[in-house]
Amino acid sequence: MTEDQQKREIVNRRHFSFRLNAFFFAIFLLFSILIIRLAILQFVEGPTLKAEENKISSTKVKLPPIRGNILDSTGYPIAYSTSTQSLYYKLDPDIRKKLKGKTAKEQQKEIEERMRPFAEQLSSIFAQFGDSAKQMTADDVLRQLDLGFKKNTISTPRRIKSDLTNEEIAYFMENRNLFDGIDIIEESVRHYDTGSIAVQLVGYLKKFNSAVNSLDFYAEKKEETKDSKLEYLDQEDVGMDGIELMYQDELRGKNGLKVYPVNALSKIIGPPTITNPEKGNDLYLTINKDVQLKTEQAITDHLAYLKTSPDILKANQKPKTGYAVAMEVNTGKVVAMASMPDYNPNIWSGGKISPEDYDNSIYMLKNGTIREVLAPYEDEKEAGRHAPSLVMLGSTQKPLSILVGLNEGLFTTTSTYNDNGVFYFGREGSKVRIGNALNHAYGRLDPALAIGKSSNPFMAAMVGQKMYEKYKGPKGVDTWDRYMKEFGLGIKTGSDLPFESEGIVEYYHEAQTASAQSALIRSSFGQQARYTVLQLAQYTAALANQGKRMKPQFIDKIVTSDGQLVQGFKPEVLNTIDIPKEYWEEVKRGMELVNVDVAFAGVNYTYASKTGTSQQSVGGKTVDNAVFIAYAPADNPVLAVAVVVPEGGFGAKGAAPIARKIFDAYDDEIGLNGTPRHPSTPPANTAGNQMGAGTNANAGANANAGANANSGTGTDNAANGAAAGGNGAANDNVD
Repeated sequence: MTEDQQKREIVNRRHFSFRLNAFFFAIFLLFSILIIRLAILQFVEGPTLKAEENKISSTKVKLPPIRGNILDSTGYPIAYSTSTQSLYYKLDPDIRKKLKGKTAKEQQKEIEERMRPFAEQLSSIFAQFGDSAKQMTADDVLRQLDLGFKKNTISTPRRIKSDLTNEEIAYFMENRNLFDGIDIIEESVRHYDTGSIAVQLVGYLKKFNSAVNSLDFYAEKKEETKDSKLEYLDQEDVGMDGIELMYQDELRGKNGLKVYPVNALSKIIGPPTITNPEKGNDLYLTINKDVQLKTEQAITDHLAYLKTSPDILKANQKPKTGYAVAMEVNTGKVVAMASMPDYNPNIWSGGKISPEDYDNSIYMLKNGTIREVLAPYEDEKEAGRHAPSLVMLGSTQKPLSILVGLNEGLFTTTSTYNDNGVFYFGREGSKVRIGNALNHAYGRLDPALAIGKSSNPFMAAMVGQKMYEKYKGPKGVDTWDRYMKEFGLGIKTGSDLPFESEGIVEYYHEAQTASAQSALIRSSFGQQARYTVLQLAQYTAALANQGKRMKPQFIDKIVTSDGQLVQGFKPEVLNTIDIPKEYWEEVKRGMELVNVDVAFAGVNYTYASKTGTSQQSVGGKTVDNAVFIAYAPADNPVLAVAVVVPEGGFGAKGAAPIARKIFDAYDDEIGLNGTPRHPSTPPANTAGNQMGAGTNANAGANANAGANANSGTGTDNAANGAAAGGNGAANDNVD
């Protein structure tokens, strides 16, 4: 080998050694990078990747919360929820294909024929694995499928059966691939007591996806809720009226979560992991179940009596509705609130209602004690020809009119007025006549006897006319309005119930279109404003406790599902009316003179009351609405009651008998003297004694000095009985 060859060999070896070292270094570098990357994957990116893996390999189903219960004051469940597993079915969106041109009935018939084998299959499965007491025929299944699309759109899953047994659940889970469109969902099912206890106050539920388009409350909830536990679900039941809506946040609870493991084909491959939903809080109402049911029955029975009663003097009157509120004088607790006729709230089962049920219940769904509701006539035009739930006060205005007159210094407790049966006002040649029933002339009246006799001329001359003379213009109407609002008339009661009306004030319109004089005079005997029954009860309680306008309370307490107190409620005075005590006593004396001895015969408690017969023009005719307010006992009052029967005639006969039964029911179940007289519920479960219970329990009729009854039916009253004038003289008029 030459020297040159040797040199080349040495160079080649050196180059090979360098290349070999470079190769090993590159391998080392690559392995180092790989190890570092693996470490990053393991310790830095691992948790994120693990979460992503879980996300891909599982599917999550949110579970709606279990709604809290609504109970009466004794703990009796009025509305309650149970957690259940329900079978749902989603219809094929193409189920109505090739049916165009056919009528809805023809489409339904053909779809039902197509779906009958499926319905029969489900029926047989229910028979084999389900509860024998809850079997469903194929027809039952078809009915639940709603193939006529009366309750649901085609995209809405149908709830076929609730309260599935474990065997039914296991069968459908194991054979899921055989039932396209079937799903098992855990849900909360709402039940209402079959006795229909205060149904309009309690309210009803609808699906959230429907409610969000109906109420701004839920539209706002959808926008503001970010917490997954609080997020509303489309098929969740939510409150739409009454307590169910008013306390939606307390009743609702929190969502649960069900996580299913799935494979790459999104098929469930194992049992789910479940985070149970949280149950909402329970509400204890101030409503007493037994007093409420007796109130509802009293109205129903009396309406049936009035339909054929000679007490209704106008042939065109057939009363169909009645409303009552019983409110504790010193606590504001509403122990009964009835809007009759009512309905079965279970027609809303599942958060939906059929068109037939809706049509049959449309006039009963709303609470007529807090808003204007029409009488339940099949024809809407015919309903508009009859008096709604908001009526004028009639003579029940007069105790307040006397208070206004006394407090304004228009007269004193010893002032008298000679009622000759008529009072005139206005310009010569166009004077307006205000008279008593059948031109009665009551003679010399003091303020208390003017209430007892229900003298329209006294109110017109001594209150309305003198108020006009004192203020000479709009200020008089403003002053009148201020007094009304202090007693809760013309403003909301503060109850916070959804959709509560402020009433309809008409005296300002009268002042603008006629005169301030006319507005004040007509207002003085209750013909210039229409108010709710709850407003009447609040006003009556303020008369009874001499100046404290109490907030109506419907909730006694809120507790957790395991009974822990969340919130209690105390009496709340909204405002105090500063009027001298002797004026209150004068009004009380006048209310004790009102003669309702027939309706209240034989009671074992004293009372103070005022009847009213408000005239109203509806459908081209004038009708008489029966109105009645009272509190008992007369001294140390405990309970205030207001009753309205549109087109019920005179208050003494059309409304007072209902109030009597309400007082008796309260005395039986709770006790006007603090002790239940004949409780339906055992004493251990009875609500506690009420504040301010009176001790008077005089047998027989109320302590009326100079028994009388009255008739405040507007400008010309109509009533039976002979006239009698003078203090303390008896008269037999009926208001």
